[in-house]
Amino acid sequence: MFTGIIQSLGKVDSLSDGVLFVTPSADFAPEGFEVGESIAVNGCCLTVTPNDGSLRFDLSPETMERTSLGDLEIGSKVNLERAMQIESRFGGHIVQGHVDSTATILAITPSDNSIIFRFQIQREDDRYLIDKGSVCLDGISLTIVDPVDGQFDVWVIPHTLENTNLGDRKVGDRVNLEFDVLAKHVEKLLLSFAGRLNESTQTPPLPTSLKSLIQTERELG
Repeated sequence: MFTGIIQSLGKVDSLSDGVLFVTPSADFAPEGFEVGESIAVNGCCLTVTPNDGSLRFDLSPETMERTSLGDLEIGSKVNLERAMQIESRFGGHIVQGHVDSTATILAITPSDNSIIFRFQIQREDDRYLIDKGSVCLDGISLTIVDPVDGQFDVWVIPHTLENTNLGDRKVGDRVNLEFDVLAKHVEKLLLSFAGRLNESTQTPPLPTSLKSLIQTERELG
């Protein structure tokens, strides 16, 4: 589990045959890493495997297909975040490190002290985008602005630009995308409820509030 608050930037040493090597900054976990621990690399939860020096990760075919990690080149900057600790501040939102898809940068526009990034995703996924809701892009917890037909903006302040890989991004680049897990769970529950209503021989009236929705679900067993 992560929060989308980037702790460090790393540099790609190599990516070959499904094995990724990343050198973290010197101030990132100076006490070292445990083999088997989880680290979000550009928002993708990966497992640290034995290696001397840089971080080593094995990338499955599913990871290579679902994420933008295959686009990385030697020297590319990657966002790093260790799994959260219970006693830590929850600075972003709930991030699993389970990438849903990728988003493509359509435009990068300066605006006063911020930079506006415009992204494009598949239109069928637009239902997960809520104005002022949360989204995770390359592991960064960001706020959605003006979502329309699979496009949306995020406003990036100088601190975020300087401390993440967004400062090196350009139009046309792909970034890893994870939707708010709460939205996905709500959708699943509602679809399941709707299916049970259709299968019921005695369909109750359509619920008019969340309270009645929960009560009806209980009555259906």
